[in-house]
Amino acid sequence: MKLAVDPDVAAALAARRAVVALESTVIAHGLPRPQNLAAARALEEEVRGLGSTPATIAIADGQAIVGADDALLTRLAEDLSVAKVSLRDLAPVLARRGLGATTVAATVEIAARAGIAVMATGGIGGVHRGGERSFDESADLEAIARHPVCVVCAGAKLVLDLALTLERLETLGVPVVGYGTDELPAFYVRSSGLRLEHRVEDALAAARVTREQLARGAGIVIAVPIAAGDALDRRETEAEIARALQAAERQGVRGAALTPFLLGQVSEATGGRSLAANLSLLRANARVAAQIALALAI
Repeated sequence: MKLAVDPDVAAALAARRAVVALESTVIAHGLPRPQNLAAARALEEEVRGLGSTPATIAIADGQAIVGADDALLTRLAEDLSVAKVSLRDLAPVLARRGLGATTVAATVEIAARAGIAVMATGGIGGVHRGGERSFDESADLEAIARHPVCVVCAGAKLVLDLALTLERLETLGVPVVGYGTDELPAFYVRSSGLRLEHRVEDALAAARVTREQLARGAGIVIAVPIAAGDALDRRETEAEIARALQAAERQGVRGAALTPFLLGQVSEATGGRSLAANLSLLRANARVAAQIALALAI
C-alpha cells in the first residue's frame, strides 16, 4: 500500500512533533451535508489550535492519503459515490483507484504504517446486538489490537452490545481507559453502566499508559465521556434504538449499513439533538487526542 503523506504531516513526523490522525468515514457517511464538511474542517482546527498537526486519512488515486487537503475534504463531503473503506475494502478500492473514506479500522492501520501514534474519532465499532449468534463484529476491535495506535473516542456506539464489545476488547488485550470516568461512555450517552478497570485524569497520565501499550506493539482505547450538557438521556435513547432496530429488521438492513441506519433513525427521532451531541463529542475527542499527542512528543 502506497502512502501519500502531506508535506506538513511528514515534516512533523520527521521532527517527532505531535500528529493526530482523523478518520474520514464520519465526513462521507457519518454526518449530513453540509455539516460534514464544516465538521471536518473544525476537527482539524481543534487539533491545530492545541499545537498538533492534523492528518485526515482517506483513499484516493490508488494511494492511502495521510493528511487530506481541503480539496479532498470537499470531495469526501460532497461526492455521493465515496466508498466506505474498512480493512477488507482497502485492496479493492486502492486497486481500482477509487475514492474512499476510511473507517476506524482502516485509519488505524494506515496511521500505524505512517508512524502516527494517536487518532481521534467519535465512537468505535464493536459487537452488534445479537453478535453471539450472528458473529457480527466490527473490524475496529482487532485493528486496534494489532496496531500501536491510541484511539481517542467517546467509547462505543450505544446501538451496539456494549458488554460484549468490552469483553471482546479484553480478550484482545486492548486496555480501555476511562478519561475522567470509571464507566464506559456510550457515544451520545455519558455512561453505559459498564465499569472500566482503568482510569486517568488528564492527557499526561493517558500518555504514560499509552506509551507503555504502544511499546508492546498494540493499541489502546482512551474513552472520553461526552460533555454533560450535550449528552442524551440514556433511557430515552435506548427506547429510540429499540424502535430503530425493529425498523431495520422490517427493512432488511444489516451488515455495514446497519449502524448508519440506526444512527440516522435516532437523529430523526431526537429532532437533531443527536447530531449536536455527535459534533460536540467529535470536537472534544480531537482536543484530547491533540493533548495526548503533545504529551507523547515530549
